Amino acid sequence: MKTPFLKKNTGLLRQKLKESLRSLKQWYLDTPERALLEAYQAAQSIRNIEIQHFNNKKISPKSGDYTENVMSYWQVYLNKKLTIIKVKLAEFRLSRGIINISNSELLEKLKFIDEIVEKYSIKDELISNSTLVPTSQPLQIKQTEVNKQPESFDVNGTKVPPLTQKTGAIPRSIGRTIIRITADFAPEAEEEFLRNYRISRNRTRRALRFLILLIIVPLLTQHFSKQFLVTPILERVRGDNKIQIFLNSHMEAEALHELQSFEKQMRFEYLLNQAPPLSSEVVKEKVKEKAVEIAEEFRIKSGSAISNVFADLLSLISFSVVIALSKREIVIVKSFIDNIVYGLSDSAKAFLIILFTDIFVGFHSPHGWEIILEEVSEHLGLPPSRNAIFLFIATFPVILNTIFKYWIFRYLSRLSPSALATLKEMDE
Repeated sequence: MKTPFLKKNTGLLRQKLKESLRSLKQWYLDTPERALLEAYQAAQSIRNIEIQHFNNKKISPKSGDYTENVMSYWQVYLNKKLTIIKVKLAEFRLSRGIINISNSELLEKLKFIDEIVEKYSIKDELISNSTLVPTSQPLQIKQTEVNKQPESFDVNGTKVPPLTQKTGAIPRSIGRTIIRITADFAPEAEEEFLRNYRISRNRTRRALRFLILLIIVPLLTQHFSKQFLVTPILERVRGDNKIQIFLNSHMEAEALHELQSFEKQMRFEYLLNQAPPLSSEVVKEKVKEKAVEIAEEFRIKSGSAISNVFADLLSLISFSVVIALSKREIVIVKSFIDNIVYGLSDSAKAFLIILFTDIFVGFHSPHGWEIILEEVSEHLGLPPSRNAIFLFIATFPVILNTIFKYWIFRYLSRLSPSALATLKEMDE
């Protein structure tokens, strides 16, 4: 009985194994056509987008009047389809030896795919398709030139030839000027100017909106978390405990000084006959009322200082979250600030550098740092230690001054030598 059962199961297993191998073989034999078909469909999708949205031209900011966000969407879509074409063509090349390559249908598909891919090859300037940094002229990047030597670009995005390049009969500056004038008189110059203007305007709006967001979000988080979250929890924890009045000895000394000033003020008014004579019991009663008032005032002040610590932590967390979720906006803000800084004259750059350094590391800066540190200590409920403040003033501005000097020596001399010369003249 067992032998027929085993033979039957073995036969079923052998049959299933043959079917699996047959299906796997058929899948392998169909791999070239399947891979080519998927690559062809991806190329057809790119072609349909060109026809429907870019006036039968390549997917580029020059082919359609779209905003930065819309153009970014089409660029991501294009990169995705090009990646599919690249992977599937590689799969097709690896397995095409098992098919008849003379098939006319396959040749037509390959020809169509090549026509689409050639439009978006690396030599066509993938950089100019980015809408973050518009340029006055497209950047032509050739792979042979990249392998030969690195290229440098100026602030406006115009390619600057290397210093080792030989100088021709006509100076290069004149040639660049002629090219720029020719580009200004080109038929598409006005359209390109308007497109660059819209991109620059959108970038400026996004940069300013993000900078305002960086300021408003932490401030609102600190205020509302303190009023509606931290302070109610703290009041519930502290309850009616009247012992916790002062956070530190500095607050206690300040309260005692205020009470002594009140007593001296009553005595002074009595001596000047501006107040009627008071008995010792009445004086004690008034002093007691003033002491209770001062105690309540400093109890609220202590609670506010404790609330500030937790509210500031929540504000810092919100600031970090905004930074972490806004990497694209950070790039835009950096580009926006670079355009502003590079657009300033050399005298303005030198003036701002001197103003900034004199405020934070200049001769009068220790007094400003002292006021700032005392306010921060009072805000957090910490006793303002004079030794700690003086130690901070003796070290931190020196470190800032060293960083400024290194930046001026390392970068400013290379980015703007004339600004460095103006800075030295103004500093002297």
